[in-house]
Amino acid sequence: MINYRFYPSLLNAFSRYVRGGNLLAQELIDSINRVATPTTEAQERGISFEEAIIKGTNEERFDPDIVRKVRKLLPRPIVDTQVYCQWQVDDVLFYGYVDLIGKFKAVDLKTTASYQKDRYVFNHQNLYLHALKRKGIKLMEYVITDFTDVYVESYSLTHPIDRQLEEIRLFKAFLEEHRPLITDKKIFVNDGEDPDARRK
Repeated sequence: MINYRFYPSLLNAFSRYVRGGNLLAQELIDSINRVATPTTEAQERGISFEEAIIKGTNEERFDPDIVRKVRKLLPRPIVDTQVYCQWQVDDVLFYGYVDLIGKFKAVDLKTTASYQKDRYVFNHQNLYLHALKRKGIKLMEYVITDFTDVYVESYSLTHPIDRQLEEIRLFKAFLEEHRPLITDKKIFVNDGEDPDARRK
């Protein structure tokens, strides 16, 4: 039975909160409640870059060398883009969209102001691998640019996910503790409801 529905960006925000990052409990609750916040310039640039790489939209906005380097790292052929993933962890439906998949690997494009090595080692998007293994996907790759260079992080199905699974358990406890403050009830699944009927 599924009681909760979690997606990676929310779990990554919780991870930052629980690990003493610069996130207050109220900010996390606002994220859970999907309180609208303006798109930052950095977020807009990241969205535009992804569209430039995948669709060729306004690619002249970006350094052609960076565009070329990133495209070289994508699987050939690209089997599908914006692929819906879901994986059940105990009573949690973990779900989301990965940017693209090839025959054997999934790729998520990332942009950042500054890159630190192994930045995505504990990212909850690594769980997409377990959602996609029935499609033959064996590798999750992050192709990252700071707009000066391009970096790659690769994770396989054997990569440990203990920390992410523990954070999912902790997040359930956080939700129950703060349940009266949760106004967006989509995170909770009602008994007997089809969880696929209410995708993000």
